[in-house]
Amino acid sequence: MERRIQNPALLLPGATEAIQGLVATVYRGGVPRQTLGLVHLRASQINGCSLCVDLGVRQGKKEGETDERLWAVAAWREAPYFNDAERAALALAECVTRLSDRADPVPDEVWAEAARHYDEMGLAALTAWIALTNLFNRFNVTTRQPAGVVNW
Repeated sequence: MERRIQNPALLLPGATEAIQGLVATVYRGGVPRQTLGLVHLRASQINGCSLCVDLGVRQGKKEGETDERLWAVAAWREAPYFNDAERAALALAECVTRLSDRADPVPDEVWAEAARHYDEMGLAALTAWIALTNLFNRFNVTTRQPAGVVNW
């Protein structure tokens, strides 16, 4: 796959700094970094962003994630490796990533389950993280950023 253009965040003045600022803010939102990694990986799988899937797995390994959990993210409902809070975050990630798949994109039961495990700050962080992941995915898929090549 050949890249169409450089990553848009690098081409737009101030974009990288703004994105990095949002990432830092999300990390202070009270959601375990491991959970954010799983959410990033799942949304990236759904969107077919090979760069983000590759980076998500590599980062997860660096932070101590097990192979079993990383391999099972795509089938998290059937896998025994995730706790209830992680499952709620993954369900929310799927809904927010697939907004056009149903009339009620984020059903009350999905939100309520997430709210059982995360306070308002945590829900805000999760929502921002999912949106940010979708931004990364859309930049990378649209411009064909290849997996294994990070240039920012």
